[in-house]
Amino acid sequence: MAEAADIQGTGASPARRWLRRTITVAFGAPLLAGLLQAPGAASPAVAAEDSTVSKTVDVSLDTLAPSVPVEGDTVTVTGTVTNKSKKAVTDATVNLRVGPRMTSRSEIEQVSGRTGYRSDSDPAPLEDAPTVKIPRLAAGLSADFSFSVPVADLGFDEAGVYQLGVSLTGQTPDQGYDRVLGIERTFLPYQPEAAKKKTQLTYLWPLISSSHVSAETATDDQQTPVFEDDELAEELRPGGRLDQLVSLGKDLPVTWVIDPDLLATVDAMANGYRVKDGGALHVPGKNKAVAEQWLNSLERAIQGHKVVALPFADPDLASLAHHGKDVPGSLGHLQSATDLAGMTVETVLHVEASTDFAWPVDGAVDPSIVAVATSAGADKVIARSDSVRDDLAYTPTAARPLGDGSTTAVVSDAVLSTAFDGDMVRSEGSTLAVQEFLAQSLAITLEQPQDQRSVVVAPQRMPSVSQAQAMATALHGLSGKRWSDPVDLVAAAAAKPDPEASTRVPSASRYPKKLRARELPVQAFRDMKTTRDELDDFKVILELPERVVTPFGNAIDREMSVSWRGEARAAAIYRTDVLDYLQTLTKGVQLVDKSDLTLSGRSATIPVTVQNKLLQGVNNLVLRLTSTNKNRLTVNGEGFAELPVKINGGHSQSVKFTASANVNGQVPMIAQLYTEDGTPYGQPMTFTVKVSEITPTVMLVIAGGVLLLVLAGVRMYSQRKRVAARNAEAEAAEADETTDTATDEAADGPTGDEPSEGEPEQPSDPTPDTASESGDPSGPGEKVDR
Repeated sequence: MAEAADIQGTGASPARRWLRRTITVAFGAPLLAGLLQAPGAASPAVAAEDSTVSKTVDVSLDTLAPSVPVEGDTVTVTGTVTNKSKKAVTDATVNLRVGPRMTSRSEIEQVSGRTGYRSDSDPAPLEDAPTVKIPRLAAGLSADFSFSVPVADLGFDEAGVYQLGVSLTGQTPDQGYDRVLGIERTFLPYQPEAAKKKTQLTYLWPLISSSHVSAETATDDQQTPVFEDDELAEELRPGGRLDQLVSLGKDLPVTWVIDPDLLATVDAMANGYRVKDGGALHVPGKNKAVAEQWLNSLERAIQGHKVVALPFADPDLASLAHHGKDVPGSLGHLQSATDLAGMTVETVLHVEASTDFAWPVDGAVDPSIVAVATSAGADKVIARSDSVRDDLAYTPTAARPLGDGSTTAVVSDAVLSTAFDGDMVRSEGSTLAVQEFLAQSLAITLEQPQDQRSVVVAPQRMPSVSQAQAMATALHGLSGKRWSDPVDLVAAAAAKPDPEASTRVPSASRYPKKLRARELPVQAFRDMKTTRDELDDFKVILELPERVVTPFGNAIDREMSVSWRGEARAAAIYRTDVLDYLQTLTKGVQLVDKSDLTLSGRSATIPVTVQNKLLQGVNNLVLRLTSTNKNRLTVNGEGFAELPVKINGGHSQSVKFTASANVNGQVPMIAQLYTEDGTPYGQPMTFTVKVSEITPTVMLVIAGGVLLLVLAGVRMYSQRKRVAARNAEAEAAEADETTDTATDEAADGPTGDEPSEGEPEQPSDPTPDTASESGDPSGPGEKVDR
């Protein structure tokens, strides 16, 4: 186990002790050099050898607290030493090393980039400071160390940035003398009193994620969105990336930079959503409560903070400028994405957001990127100092006019902005990043202490949990406001520019190749155009076009997202899925295949059926039926005819055309749907009409048959009329005869048993052998004796 040595206290002041060490080194170094080698300073060969040897042991600094010490504090450093060699290290000592005050930001960067011990530049171990003894450190093993040193014993003479190192000195079997076998360096910013002119520091806090929503919606009235996956829930739930950003950011002086698509997506989750399951069916989403909780936390966190809304879905401005601007319609989506941004933030979070900022990837700009970024209304571009470079000995204010002066560039500091890009999972990485960030921020203030400047920090778009935690730790280190004051991005953009700052837009040749290689290709924007054109043709026939335009328009915006960088295959799959689903919908309105027809007359009706499988009605469609041989067959008297089409959702309509044949033969017919502006809709349908020859003989036979039918009908009608008349006359005559007989009998009365001549027979009279003949014609069905 490591042992902590006693602290050797003295009555001398820190300044005097530092002076004594400096004098000792100044006078002792030449003498030592003369004894060991030729006169002069340590040679590069010796320094290189020291650097190689000192990588035998890895020294890790896990914690350093406080990160910004003041008078009266005690600095505690903890860490681990690990023997990376295959041989044991013996008689090892772990020491603290405190270097002189650093005079520039570039010196901080140089020290930060060093690896291994450098005898020509690293300071000597701190006198009167504790040490840790390690008698033996076997190959591959580790040992912990811890130091606690009062600030008064660190030898700080004045405000500034100081190098702090931890080294291990020991012996190896092949070298039986003490050497520095491992070292790690960091920085301690020291500002005991508040600076007279503090740096105004703006820190952007990004809330951005990748795209998760597809173009599909459920068939209900609410159009429940369908997600590609449910992975966003992992970022939203407690401990997730987006949850940590909200939890950490609520207590920090930051400007929230939000992608409205993220808000719209989480809001959709909170109101119910469905998720693709790999098949035709979609399963209900299960993280509604997680989304609701995150939105509530975010709404509380942003209170009192400035919010900047990026264009919807965070479009890749560089890809659009380099590959998409020449594809018709691409810039129009940037405009619609910008228009949608502010409305989305206000609807979901109930706050007003600034929408006049454009943020290219990594702040890299060139003339085409600036032109595209400002084409949608943004007049402020968040650039970065490694793109818009200032050849100055100090850090100028971030805001300045760019190019012709119509655009304001807010140039973020590249070193501060990239301080937390690396692996922050290991405590050492986080500790070193935090200390360097704080050191650089103090160095900016000390560059020109008489002038107040405004500095902007634009970190990576989607920081991990560990990166966000390190960023928050660094900002808490500035909470004492001894050399910086927080301001929001809007105020930073309005700051008075430094007249010496660069206003030149970098040329296209200076755009980083590694960024260009990850841009969306031209084909991506061509795919978007194809989808957009088909959507434009589709929406004009719909009775409720907004139910389709909104989800597909948002999906096309998502296809331009920065989040697809480096994900070429996934981006292509997403674009293909969007187009395939749109084509599935457009095919829901189609012509029903028709079999061939035969016309046996000069004219006939040809029906063509149009089917609508959509859930809403379609209108503004025209069905055109064309004869390919109008000399043989015409439609409505012409070579083609058009009839309007209007069909309710889930129904079909049969459109009927009148066809006229002139000569016999086969005639191919073409049916095609068109929108009202003449644009073809869907695929044409073809079928054949066979016209049979119609001869005069056939017409005579048909006419003769019709005539015979007419004559037969007339004869039957005449016969029935005569029978009816004769029956009526007979009935009338019988009635008259009965009346006369009754009158005679009443006058004469009966005279005997035999009836009188002309009297009616009595029921008892015998029936005559024959009936009286009648001269009238016989009725139908009567029998006449001749």
